[in-house]
Amino acid sequence: MGYVGPGVVSRLRASYPDATLVGFDMAYFANCLTNADFLPESKLNEQVFGDIRNFPAGLLTGVDAVVHLAAVSNDPMGSKYETVTLDVNHESSIALARKAKAAGVHSFVFASSCSMYGAASDGAKTEDSELNPLTAYARSKVFTERDLKPLADASFTVTCLRFATACGMSDRLRLDLVLNDFVAGAVSSGQISILSDGTPWRPLINVKDMAIAIDWAIQRPAANGGAFLAVNTGSNQWNYQVKELAEAVARVIPGVKVSVNADAPPDKRSYRVNFDLYGKLAPDHQPRHNLLDTIRELKQNLDEMGFSDGNFRNSRLMRLKVLNYLQEKTLIDSQLSWTGK
Repeated sequence: MGYVGPGVVSRLRASYPDATLVGFDMAYFANCLTNADFLPESKLNEQVFGDIRNFPAGLLTGVDAVVHLAAVSNDPMGSKYETVTLDVNHESSIALARKAKAAGVHSFVFASSCSMYGAASDGAKTEDSELNPLTAYARSKVFTERDLKPLADASFTVTCLRFATACGMSDRLRLDLVLNDFVAGAVSSGQISILSDGTPWRPLINVKDMAIAIDWAIQRPAANGGAFLAVNTGSNQWNYQVKELAEAVARVIPGVKVSVNADAPPDKRSYRVNFDLYGKLAPDHQPRHNLLDTIRELKQNLDEMGFSDGNFRNSRLMRLKVLNYLQEKTLIDSQLSWTGK
């Protein structure tokens, strides 16, 4: 019930019309709907509410595949809630995988991240490149991949999709992602404010293409990549410097002013990524969206929402702001558990 989930639900319902689809979510962001025509989870057979840290093993009875998206999902949240991030993103992921294997689940798909490459040299990173996680979020992905690997075997296929940075429209849009941030600034105020000097590299992937990759991973046989697979998931054409992303937005939305923070300390989170292996293993599930069309779709939806908040970085379209709000209302505690109030 976050940013990625709605597209995954829609894709899986289309791909497996007769399947029983069950959702499990903490529901922090359930009401953060953006230009959605209906509740995305209505395509599920069942939506269960709960904490991944206390996942009910009985829910896995008869399940063929698990798609594991649940996480404290970005660097600002990981910085504020570092201990919780490692508990939710790492420890709970491994506990879920063990329960899934014990229940006879055949396929376990983990939403990993290219952020684990961290500060990178000039070359594009492959799956064999050194990992250099710089944040709690990135470290949690490294730890989880490490501990998932020994669980994989002929009857339990594990696929870790090292996603590029997500972008694009969702029924629960986030603006705390670089391209989405730039489009929001352009639409709301005609200005794009780059918080860095604009030189860091980022690989990107449209959120709908993430759903396509997850669909592939669910049905991936062990013979195609091995019982355990960690694969960079995205497209070589989507490696951009941050300033190039801002310039692309300005091309789509005329009259936009782009400002760069020349005095910003260097952003060490800079990496280009090689996606050749994903192209080889999943030729029929490659990304289908391009940068300019993604920008246009974001602009269209923000316009339809009447979006005009120039102060959006302090709004509840930023995931950390939602958690802060829930805490201020004493609805969740410092461990991000619901208080029951």
